[in-house]
Amino acid sequence: MVNYIEASSAPPKNTGAIRLYDTQAFEGMRKACQLTARCLDALADIVKPGLLTDEIDRFVFDFGMDHGAYPATLNYRGYTKSTCTSINHVVCHGIPNDKPLREGDIVNIDVTFVLDGWHGDSSRMYPVGTVKRAAERLLEVTYESLMRGIAAVRPGTRTGAIGEAIQTYAEAERCSVVRDFCGHGVGRLFHDSPNILHYGRANEGPELREGMIFTIEPMINLGRPHVKVLADGWTAVTRDRSLSAQYEHTVGVTADGCEIFTLSPAGLDRPGLPSLAR
Repeated sequence: MVNYIEASSAPPKNTGAIRLYDTQAFEGMRKACQLTARCLDALADIVKPGLLTDEIDRFVFDFGMDHGAYPATLNYRGYTKSTCTSINHVVCHGIPNDKPLREGDIVNIDVTFVLDGWHGDSSRMYPVGTVKRAAERLLEVTYESLMRGIAAVRPGTRTGAIGEAIQTYAEAERCSVVRDFCGHGVGRLFHDSPNILHYGRANEGPELREGMIFTIEPMINLGRPHVKVLADGWTAVTRDRSLSAQYEHTVGVTADGCEIFTLSPAGLDRPGLPSLAR
């Protein structure tokens, strides 16, 4: 049975209950998420061939510190970096290092800032220089998958409607949906209930209610959906070495749909690709 609880009275840990946030909490999330979005906007100008992923990490750390925020991933469960940088066949949780980006790479940059106790979580794909059409198409399909999942969010539906919208579209485009990772509740906690699967059926999962806040972050592969985690305990890669992509937004359920907290203020939600009017 799914339990819902007013966030203001919930304990500071994930108990499995789904928190329902008030208007004041939504305002706190707007500020944290917009800071994250602005950082991702700024990265669009510096992601180029030759850039070290460690330089991306330093940029994110400095951006957060300059704006009174702290990177949530830094020292989280032993993780030592301020961001994740996942290149080409890396599905998620790629660790920044001294490896330079190369012409034709695609890289996901995942940023979460903690501002006044609120977690703003988002990620985007960045093409490095000129990429092949197959990679560009994967980015297009992945972004559209995210937006179709978001369009399914409204009170009274179930979390499975999000997964069904994503899976139906991605598989019709001859891509696959990663099952091993999912979206999650977010707010005062970095990772909270419920889990948001990116596959499934519309009649499955907890009911969506006004005040819920969570991420939607589909990982879409050009090949098969299977992944493996490398010996570092973090880096997840496609087993068949096919390209993988991910876009992520944090959303809050409203009375008649949802609010996307992490929308780019500069219209750069898909950097390197044409903007889409929605």
